[in-house]
Amino acid sequence: KHNNSIDDPRYVAYFKDFIDSAVIDFVSNGRRGLDFGSGPSPVLATILDRDYGFDMDIYDLFFAPNKVFSGKKYHLITSTEVFEHLGDPLEYFKLLAGCLEDDGLLSIMTLFHPLDDQEFLDWYYIRDMSHISFFTGDTMKVISGITGLDLVFTDNRRYTSFRLKG
Repeated sequence: KHNNSIDDPRYVAYFKDFIDSAVIDFVSNGRRGLDFGSGPSPVLATILDRDYGFDMDIYDLFFAPNKVFSGKKYHLITSTEVFEHLGDPLEYFKLLAGCLEDDGLLSIMTLFHPLDDQEFLDWYYIRDMSHISFFTGDTMKVISGITGLDLVFTDNRRYTSFRLKG
């Protein structure tokens, strides 16, 4: 049984890998951030604040529903394991792009789907009925073109970062 809390070293390491791979080398000088879809325990926001010096806001539809991001601009927006739950993810990419400062970074984590049809049908991730949107590196390129966000990093597995052209 896993414990999704700041006290679980494996859970913290899971987020630190994301930060070290997809965030820290790409973020601009600013340190104002938003964790979009922070969950019941805002572990990622806590790590970014405590260990990386960010001033983080959190939003979560269920656990922190106050839309603190309205009318604000951020240097960094993170969203981990959220986009696969969204019925219209493109609208959320556009929403979050509008919340970025010039040169701001949007870093997301969502597991990319297998390209082979049979592998997709056998894939454990689609068994979760709340997972309704799926992505690949090519999907992220299309999203970049539509939103005007520059695709600056992808590991072609789970992590993707976009920058708002300044």
